[in-house]
Amino acid sequence: MHVAVLLLLGLGLLEAEGRCFFNRTQEYCVCYKLSQDNAGSIIQCLAASVVEFRGGELERYVDFPIRDLEPSAIDMLGTLDIRKIIFGDFLVPEILLARVLRFFSYTRVQEMAFESCSFLGRSSWAEMAGQDLPILSLHFHNVTSAPLTGREQDFSNLSSWLETLQELSVTSSRVTSLPCGIGRVFRALRSLDVAQNSLGDESLMPAFCEGAFPQLQVLSLQHNNLTSYHSVCKSMQLLHKLQQLDLSQNKLLANPSSSCQWPASLRIFNLSSTGLDEVLTPLPPGLEVLDLSSNHLRAVDISLRSLKMLLLSQNLLLAAPSIRNYPMLDILHLDNNLITELPWDEVKLLGHLQDVTAAGNPYNCTCAGAGAIQALAATGRLGQGWPQDYTCHSPPRYQGMLVRDVPASVLQCNRAAVLAPVCVVLALLCAAGA
Repeated sequence: MHVAVLLLLGLGLLEAEGRCFFNRTQEYCVCYKLSQDNAGSIIQCLAASVVEFRGGELERYVDFPIRDLEPSAIDMLGTLDIRKIIFGDFLVPEILLARVLRFFSYTRVQEMAFESCSFLGRSSWAEMAGQDLPILSLHFHNVTSAPLTGREQDFSNLSSWLETLQELSVTSSRVTSLPCGIGRVFRALRSLDVAQNSLGDESLMPAFCEGAFPQLQVLSLQHNNLTSYHSVCKSMQLLHKLQQLDLSQNKLLANPSSSCQWPASLRIFNLSSTGLDEVLTPLPPGLEVLDLSSNHLRAVDISLRSLKMLLLSQNLLLAAPSIRNYPMLDILHLDNNLITELPWDEVKLLGHLQDVTAAGNPYNCTCAGAGAIQALAATGRLGQGWPQDYTCHSPPRYQGMLVRDVPASVLQCNRAAVLAPVCVVLALLCAAGA
């Protein structure tokens, strides 16, 4: 127990009355405002895989003498099963963090998160030069700190660790720029989440400069201040391994006369809630998931041979896109558009998909219109919303009725499908009689 207390003293966490609570089932331990008097409760956390510390002001510990750990303490830290540590609601002097971060090299902690924390001042990170840490995933949410611009040397001192980091997220933290030199430190980073910040078009090209984030596969720029579809596309040109890109909740303006090729490696592309009124091409030919929901699209006329999921809900579509353009498609969402009818020819193809949703459309419940949707429902592939969210908008006699309840059948609505085989049989009988 003395080892855990020593680590907490080194981190400056023992300062207000509180205690720890351990959930054995989830192997999760939460500590609230520990003090030296009640620090004994942290012994409960020694069996946890996730430990969370909540609440505290660490400024008073800036001058606290931090000594190197004894060999016995180092050995015990190495036996703990703690894999993730969360710090929440702290005021953290950066100089204190710089002093104690190296102690984590003695642990097996792989993930660290800071939530609603404020980092005070600036510190020299020279003590971390050449220092390796086991932490592979680092998360910041709703944090404040000194601007990143001009801090290339700090990141250089941390390079022995940061160049092995695999996941980084800095969300809801008012980030306005990612300097080029900083991106070049993250040699192994595969996932970068900078959602809900203040990044603009002009900040992306420097952020993703030559040599920055060379292994990046997953990038989220959701809910920033991006406005130019073309500029964002151009800034992605050097991310040759990018597979997943999220641009949702940015108000993108697209110039149809501008042409830009997204990285050919891209497989998952989220353009939902971006204000687009048309789908601009070219799109990566190997794309497998395309989310265009919550836009202003009136038609989708593109062909993507590898696409497996197409999300088009909350648009202004007057008709479903032709499934023939997507031979590998498994999932199609068409909810809340202006579609009045699903043609029989398309329904035959839709029935082969794994998941189709088309609720909330103003259906014209003619015999053929209602019959097609009923036939699709009979395949068992019509997903969420059936039957309660499929209602008739016309004709007047069926307005407000569930599509399921409209009297329709294959015999009534698609007579050609019934008469064709009958004609064939009659022709064969006539030929046999002759």
